[in-house]
Amino acid sequence: MTTPTLGPAVRVPAPSPAEAVAHFAARLSLYTDVSDVHASMALDEPGFVLVDTRDARAWEQGRVPGAVHLPHARIAEEAPGLVDPALTVVTYCWGPGCDGAARGALAFARLGYRVKEMVGGMEYWVREGLAVETGTGVARGPVDPLIGPVGAPGCAC
Repeated sequence: MTTPTLGPAVRVPAPSPAEAVAHFAARLSLYTDVSDVHASMALDEPGFVLVDTRDARAWEQGRVPGAVHLPHARIAEEAPGLVDPALTVVTYCWGPGCDGAARGALAFARLGYRVKEMVGGMEYWVREGLAVETGTGVARGPVDPLIGPVGAPGCAC
């Protein structure tokens, strides 16, 4: 009897269901996605404050409407005067290749805030065709068909 050759996706065995539940529950408590942030911000009381942790040049280039600008290097000093500690904070930066949102989330957590990171950051906000604010107004670009359904609001995950 021959032993089947395992493909690379399952050479390392999947965890037990209990371990998977713990992992994914923890992951969802720490992260939220662009579509969920967008849907929540449309509510009268979204239940969080969205914080853009990028520098001033990036903020001016374009930001999520309704976000608060607080670069991660200034959070420890300025957050207590700008952000209500009773609210959950959701941080974002450029995108998945940038740790600015994680640095910002860590700074808020060290101050005692409940915090999540918006997965995908500004890159995926733009790629989903959501509104972007600049000094000249608010505009939307097209949905990138590789990341979201064209003509639909968000991914409906």
